[in-house]
Amino acid sequence: MIAYAIRRILLMIPTLFAIMVVNFFIVQAAPGGPVQQMIAKLKGNTISATERVTGGNGETAPAQSNSDNLYRGARGIDPALIKQLVHQYGFDQPPLKRFKLMMKNYLVFDFGDSFFQDRSVVSLIRDKLPVSISIGLWSTLFTYLISIPLGIRKAVRDGSVFDIWTSSVVVVGYAVPSFLFAVLLIVLFAGGSYLSIFPLRGLVSDDWSMLSWPMKIADYFWHIALPIAALTIGGFATLTMLTKNCFLDEINKQYVLTARAKGLSERRVLYGHVFRNAMLLVVASFPAAFVSILFTGALLIEVIFSIDGLGLLGFEAAINRDYPIMFGTLYVFTLMGLVLKLISDLTYMFIDPRIDFATRGV
Repeated sequence: MIAYAIRRILLMIPTLFAIMVVNFFIVQAAPGGPVQQMIAKLKGNTISATERVTGGNGETAPAQSNSDNLYRGARGIDPALIKQLVHQYGFDQPPLKRFKLMMKNYLVFDFGDSFFQDRSVVSLIRDKLPVSISIGLWSTLFTYLISIPLGIRKAVRDGSVFDIWTSSVVVVGYAVPSFLFAVLLIVLFAGGSYLSIFPLRGLVSDDWSMLSWPMKIADYFWHIALPIAALTIGGFATLTMLTKNCFLDEINKQYVLTARAKGLSERRVLYGHVFRNAMLLVVASFPAAFVSILFTGALLIEVIFSIDGLGLLGFEAAINRDYPIMFGTLYVFTLMGLVLKLISDLTYMFIDPRIDFATRGV
């Protein structure tokens, strides 16, 4: 197991590097960079997607409106100020040099400072990350609380009417993404077209700091009710079917027939013998389920409900072309995903020694 873990950790390095390379050079080709954003703010204008040209070294360069290579939107602004902005954001250096410097700093988790928020990226991530993790953990917890009993019930009543109609619900939950459920919940329960029971945005109320502790807890759960419901509905299908299949596989084994032949009750057989063995893979899949919820659905849910987490931070950074935050959040999310995937595989091997990824050349 140790050799396998070391091998996987070493494999993370080129994987993380490749992801950063691809995203870095894609972003360089996108119109409306930080300099254009700042010029637009100075002039009170919006940015046109065509207001850039590509320089000879491959970097986004000013649109050539005159011999000084100025941005079109910069007409009327002191050229010295434009040069200062270009130097401030590092665009006077070739892309390859900027990328090398960025990765060198990222190795020690130095993500630099935000272009527009006057704070270090590390401090911003430190403030937002607990919000995203809490949303992911609550969603994963409720997903397990629903999926495991439902999966067991479906396995015990395999082929019955209950199994058939719940399978239809599971298929719908699997096919429809969580953000569409989020929109539906807003329409129904957050002041859309029908009821206005739950708040539309935020993680807590504006007067949260003035509330008593019981009221603070109630207010917190009141705000996360719809986001967690959307993530749970969108994520319980896979785990439900995994639980059902694990239990069906164990129910049909010889030791179950032997236990029944000895006169043990069905409940004792199910929860005294089958449950312990069938839940191995279900429990071991917790890190993978958390990764799936955190990186697949939670990002969009944060944007839809204006939850001040890492997903919303990255989304706003992409809109504003705040490159340090964009690449810092991408780096953190990618690293977390790779680490949790490794933890998931190691958990499988620890719970069930018969599973050995190392012998399969993984």
